[in-house]
Amino acid sequence: MLDIEAFTFLNRALESTLAPIVILATNRGYSQIRGTDINSPHGLPVDLLDRLLIIRTTPYNLEDIIKILAIRAQTEGLKITEEALQDLSSIGNQSSLRFAILLLTPANILAQTSGREEIAIQDIQEVHELFLHAKQSAKVLEQQADKYIS
Repeated sequence: MLDIEAFTFLNRALESTLAPIVILATNRGYSQIRGTDINSPHGLPVDLLDRLLIIRTTPYNLEDIIKILAIRAQTEGLKITEEALQDLSSIGNQSSLRFAILLLTPANILAQTSGREEIAIQDIQEVHELFLHAKQSAKVLEQQADKYIS
């Protein structure tokens, strides 16, 4: 969410003798540069865009999400059943990996509250019902727009 002044500063910094390495991440397509009426790819000024090495990233597939969630659970010392891991991975595939990772902790607390040391599928399903990911939240806000100050 940088504006034209920030891009001007970056351009100037990149021209100095101690030029920094700048890493930008964006999901913006062809959009307006903040602070101007100019539309450009990724909302970046063309003179800065010419200096960039653009690395395309792709979304994780289901197998990758399963591996990442298993590693994360192991790193945090959490035990999770294979069935629960599969369910959590499909949630991550539908929403985001970040959301799936965030569900691990409350699912573990729920499992411990129920007297289990291992996260089960019912724990994943219950926390999934309790917490909304960004797309669900936006949909609720849109459906109930008349109840909010705008």
